[in-house]
Amino acid sequence: MRSALIEHYEAIEVDLLMADYSLTVLQPVTTLPHTAKPLPVHSTPEGHAFGSQEPYGRYAAQDGAVDLHLPVTVRGDRLGILSVRLPPHRCTFDTLEELTELAEVLGHEIVVAERDTDLYLQARRASRLTLAAEMQWQLLPARACSRQEYAIGAQLEPAYAIHGDNFDWATTAETLTLTVTNGMSEGVQASILTHLAVNALRNARRAGIDIADQAALADQAIYAHYHGAAHVSTLLLSFELATGRGRVVDAGSPQLWRQRGKVVEHIAFEAQLPLGMFDETAYVAQEFQALPGDRLVFVSDGVYAAASETGELYGERALERAVQAAGALPAAAVPRAVLQQLASYRDDDADDALVLCLDWFGRAAAG
Repeated sequence: MRSALIEHYEAIEVDLLMADYSLTVLQPVTTLPHTAKPLPVHSTPEGHAFGSQEPYGRYAAQDGAVDLHLPVTVRGDRLGILSVRLPPHRCTFDTLEELTELAEVLGHEIVVAERDTDLYLQARRASRLTLAAEMQWQLLPARACSRQEYAIGAQLEPAYAIHGDNFDWATTAETLTLTVTNGMSEGVQASILTHLAVNALRNARRAGIDIADQAALADQAIYAHYHGAAHVSTLLLSFELATGRGRVVDAGSPQLWRQRGKVVEHIAFEAQLPLGMFDETAYVAQEFQALPGDRLVFVSDGVYAAASETGELYGERALERAVQAAGALPAAAVPRAVLQQLASYRDDDADDALVLCLDWFGRAAAG
């Protein structure tokens, strides 16, 4: 693409920057195995374009050239920034539109290319991932997704050493299924347990099975392997896109918080046994209704049960304030904002922390 931009747009410089796993810096993609110096997300022009998800331009120091920073995003998943330096006479509105579209095309090409190359995955790393974190990130669908009925954003911390927490989603023309999981244990053992749980749930979901039976089949798969010595806390939801009607299986510690208007509250469901605790556990789905304008925030116990150095729990009041403070942000930016609030509270050796935000627009409102 660099040579094409030079040939057709007289580009002076072209750089691709990938968002790192913690979403705090943008890593330039250069010759492997190392990247150039990363750029902060919160204090650079490139970071401005990444945060706003809008093209951002400014004059460069040399010869009045213009630097254009263009979001590289796939269906709401923010991958990075394409930066192009153009001579002034080539920086027109039509050029901006064309380059914005090219950046989107580049995003799709990167997603496909990651099947065959480590280039972009390596470029995302500000430091080395633990083996458990490598396994967990490869298991995830993406960090964000959007369509007319909803927008999703999610994040895990510590990004480079996560081991047990996980999220997953899948959509059809008429439904959205979400799962938030938390495997017990630590390190690779926690990651292996979570892999078994997530793939058992996916296998049942892809067979067209109802969410209550998805939970039951995953429960059997985990029990058959661990015989009750390990379990996975899971919150499993399925939504009808046309109506917002949902069904929920609460099998463990992840929580759902809802912001409706200015009110933020914890939505409690009937607690059922975590997956894998006992043989042939039966699960029952409960009813749930999402309304247009609702913001649903899912958190693991590493968030709401985090403890400070003095042993004081983060608690519901602090979590409520964090969700309200992020009220003006899009769904993709909410998890990072909530986790930043949490980071100032908990100690460095705290448990995994997961935040997933679902903004529900509804089909009628979107139409």
